[in-house]
Parts: sequence; structure tokens; C-alpha cells
Amino acid sequence: MPAGHVYVRHCSSPEPDGVRRLKDPRPNGAPSTSQRWWPPVMLDPRWVSAHHADFDVFHLHFGFDAQSPEQLTDLVTTLKRHGKPLVYTVHDLRNPHQPDPAAHAAALDIVVPAADQLITLTPGAAQSIRSRWNRTAAVLPHPHVVDLPLLGRARPARERFRVGVHAKSLRPNMSVLPVVRVLADVVGELPDAELLVNIHREVADPASRGYAPQVMRALVELADRGLLELTVHDYFDDDQLWDYLASLDLSVLPYLFGTHSGWLEACHDLGTAVAAPDCGFYAEQRPCLTYGHSQQGGLDEESLREAVRTAYEERPAPRATTTHRARERAELAAAHRALYAGVLQ
Repeated sequence: MPAGHVYVRHCSSPEPDGVRRLKDPRPNGAPSTSQRWWPPVMLDPRWVSAHHADFDVFHLHFGFDAQSPEQLTDLVTTLKRHGKPLVYTVHDLRNPHQPDPAAHAAALDIVVPAADQLITLTPGAAQSIRSRWNRTAAVLPHPHVVDLPLLGRARPARERFRVGVHAKSLRPNMSVLPVVRVLADVVGELPDAELLVNIHREVADPASRGYAPQVMRALVELADRGLLELTVHDYFDDDQLWDYLASLDLSVLPYLFGTHSGWLEACHDLGTAVAAPDCGFYAEQRPCLTYGHSQQGGLDEESLREAVRTAYEERPAPRATTTHRARERAELAAAHRALYAGVLQ
């Protein structure tokens, strides 16, 4: 859980394989059309006690950001009381939505030791898990993000080299302005190149919790000087996001911390190069360019410039094929089924 997340959906077999994933219960008060994030109901020990006969294995992925260590302790205790194995896929060793790492670290200190089986996405993350908790995690790759029928779609023809930064709603792990300023400089030196910066409308809305007037002023100033094209918009739906990513030659991830990235996987599906920071384990997921950027080391401007130049010179980027992603998904589904069978023995 959450079963509705694209990662969870695409780790399942498209064909019946004996594994049934329960749908996410709708939280009380949440409208059926809501796009807002809600804490998963399944995290409530009372739900586990009421529904333990409905499931065999409790597989946790995301969504426990708001749970305290005490609440998570109650959850794992309730699962054990009812004899339900806990499987946890460690996507985030550092939560990208939380500026202070302490809360997520405390949550991991409850969930990781309690899990009957651990999974993660990269060897580097598995080594970190081994070092921190002396636990072994199975390493299974991230499945495709874009639906398989779209993987073979031709990329749009374009003469100019387009670099993109999607600042979203200025998630806490993003350091946008220093990255954008370097990109504006290096892109301006390349023939037939342009820089596109996208940001969500709430960053420009004084009534929004995400309001960041200083960032908006700086981006507007750079746009007014002709150094970038700024687009302010509401959240993309999937089709809009795939069109946006396919319109880029290079997507630059302006992250200061993190672990893995579904965005990087979507770019790989669509044939868009990625420049990822050297924090986390992005470079172990899929072929990508890397530049120096972390809370400890700051921004290595020259490595970012070099990543852009490399993407410019070596385009087009490597792209996933439908055949490979379909085979990978089948292998992932089989691996999950085997892990579930193992914890039920």
C-alpha cells in the first residue's frame, strides 16, 4: 500500500498470478474526486484489527509521513498480534518532503527492524540499510512509470535543444535558484538551446501555503532578461506530464537530498536525458548524467555545466523499450510473489 501508486500498480503482473492487492480505502471525509494526499487508512491499527482476515501480507511503500513513532509501533505490534508479515520497500532513506531528517529516521528505526522482508531499488540503498540496521534488503528495480503502450511513441521533432527544470511546488529537497542560474548561463552559451522552467501556480499565490515570492521574483527577472522561459501552471495530469517530459532533451533534478526518483524513471521511459545530483542513489537507477549537489557539499557548478554540455553533445538519450520494460515488470511481479510466499512459510 498505497495500491493506487504507480509503483505499486506496475510491480504487479498484468495477468492474474495469484496475488491480489486490496484497493486503498477512502479516508472519512475524502471526496471520491479528491487529488489531495490523505494518510492511508490501512496504517490505522484499528483497520488492521478489523480487516486482518482480508489480507495475508502487509506491504508498506509510502504514506507514513504523518505517523509518529508511537503510531508506527502500534501498527507493527498489531500486525504481529494478528500474525501478519510486514514487507517494507525502502524507497526513501531521506524523505524529500521533510526538511528535517529526524522524523523519517525515527520512523525507519521502527519499520525497518520490524519488517519480515525488506526491498529497495538500488545496491547503494541496500548497503546503507545493511550499515544502519544490519538488515539485508532484496534489490528490485523500479518498474516503468509511463504506461507500456506509450513507450514506443515517437518523440516530437524539434530543432532546438531544450533543458527543463520543473520546480513543482518547491519541495523541501529542492534548491532551484542556484541550479537555474547556472543553467541559464551554460544554456546561453550553446547554439540553438533554450531553458524552460516550470513551477506550480500555488508558488505565486499569496493565499497558498506554498507561496514563495522571492523565488518567483527571481525567476520572473531571469525570464524578463530572456534567459529562460517561465511557465506557471496547475498540477499536470499524467498525459500533460508525459507530453512535457517528452518535449525536453534534458530534465535537471534540482535536489539537495533524496534517495530514488520516479521522475527519472519516467524520463527513461520517454527518452529524455536526466541530470541528477550525486546525493542519493539516482545514478544507480537508470543511465543518467550526474552533477555535484548536496546539503553537505553544496552545488558544484562546473559539474552541472559539464552535464548539460554532455547531454547536448551526446543526444539522443538512451530510452527504455517496451520489450525490456514489459519483461522487467513480469520479473518484478514474479519476484514479489516469491517474496510474499517466503514470508508466509
